[in-house]
Amino acid sequence: MKDKTFLMIPGPTPVPESVMLEIAKHPIGHRSTEFSAILENVYKNLKYVFRTENDVFVYTASGTGAMCAALENLINEGDNVLCLSLGNFGNRWAKIAESRGAVVEKIEVESGQVIDPEVLRKRLAEDTEKKIKIVTLTHSETSTGAANYVKTLCSIIREHGAISVVDGVTSVCAMECKPDEWGIDVLISGSQKGFMIPPGLSFLVANERAWKVYEQCKHPSFYWDWAAYRKSTRANSTPFTPAVNLFVGLNKALEMIKEDGIENMNERHRRHAMALRHAVKAINLELVVKDDKNASHSITSIYPPEGISVPDIRSTLKNDFDIVVANGQNKLKDKIFRMGTLGFVSDRDIITAVGALEATMKKLGHKFEVGKGVKTVIEELNQ
Repeated sequence: MKDKTFLMIPGPTPVPESVMLEIAKHPIGHRSTEFSAILENVYKNLKYVFRTENDVFVYTASGTGAMCAALENLINEGDNVLCLSLGNFGNRWAKIAESRGAVVEKIEVESGQVIDPEVLRKRLAEDTEKKIKIVTLTHSETSTGAANYVKTLCSIIREHGAISVVDGVTSVCAMECKPDEWGIDVLISGSQKGFMIPPGLSFLVANERAWKVYEQCKHPSFYWDWAAYRKSTRANSTPFTPAVNLFVGLNKALEMIKEDGIENMNERHRRHAMALRHAVKAINLELVVKDDKNASHSITSIYPPEGISVPDIRSTLKNDFDIVVANGQNKLKDKIFRMGTLGFVSDRDIITAVGALEATMKKLGHKFEVGKGVKTVIEELNQ
């Protein structure tokens, strides 16, 4: 099977043809009135998607760029930062904080687990001198498929007085996330995930509590500087040369999201993730995240059965069906495979993917009732 590749990875994710056609148009001047009109629409619709009244900044960068934009405008050398880590991307917050001279402490959990709110509450209660300035956390941990209770955790952080900085790279658009209502101080995301456009843009929104900390930052970043982006955003412009064609594609994608409704988009991701999870269990495969309530709606991590390797599963899916699934990362490499349900994905895609997974596992010698996964996923999607 050639020229029919379907991405079931955490990103890049499938992109609508109408968005790709917009991106394919000839570039326009980034200081033109035409582009300014596009930016006005983009900035307005980003507020809708992020459920916020605050400005949403757009960086020409990957999601990691937005992570740098968050911490490099808040941290002074010697600041205490507490990083809540579910895996690879939770640990990335710690690495960025350390690069700015912060004193970093981590609360880590095993793969597939989430942060216990009471553990966080106890640690922050012990910080009677209020030394902890920033707490970083991940909403949807791409490396394991686990999802934190961000609303609860941010409420605890707010009670302490620290600033919450949340990685919403694979949750915004895919899972309910309400920074204004939930008290998230800084929230970031990336374009190649639920936003349904290729990699190259990232997003950041910060509230007034975070801005007060920014004002105390002795050496804010030059490229990521919040003040420069706020000034340009409010003028329907950008401080530096942007990825013009990606903005044009984003404009189209945001219009599609708004037409569909962000609540409906969140629900679609939930349905797909739960249907996939239950289908996987129906064919006797083990999930990394055991409890549905702790599971991301963007990515599902799966253990291979004994005697069958992750590389064999991935290569069979690719060679026989042109479906790409992800390997594990770091210590989980070749120990799990990850199937994405993120972005421009339909019921048809989920049914197809489960059928292909069944055929792959049958070919590789796994024992299960053939057809049970497809039957399960159809029943789940029809509920």
